[in-house]
Amino acid sequence: MVVTLVHERTKLTKQVKVGFSWTTLLFGFFPALFRGDFKWAIIQCLLNICTFGLSSLVFAFLYNKIYVRELIERGYKAADSGSEAILKAKRIVV
Repeated sequence: MVVTLVHERTKLTKQVKVGFSWTTLLFGFFPALFRGDFKWAIIQCLLNICTFGLSSLVFAFLYNKIYVRELIERGYKAADSGSEAILKAKRIVV
């Protein structure tokens, strides 16, 4: 599922996926790196090294939720009621 988020102050719009991350499963830390989420890219890279890549399976279930929550903390909000309903259904926002 894809939700649209808009930043309150800058009005910058982002479409982000919620749920399982196939790209994280297949490419490890690279999706986080390409999104500019350097903190989680480094964390995933280090854990991939320590677990011989098995942590990518865990992050495939978690990373999109982590990314959306951090965007919300930075000032993004759901752009429409459909996106807000999806975020509530996935328990990303209350």
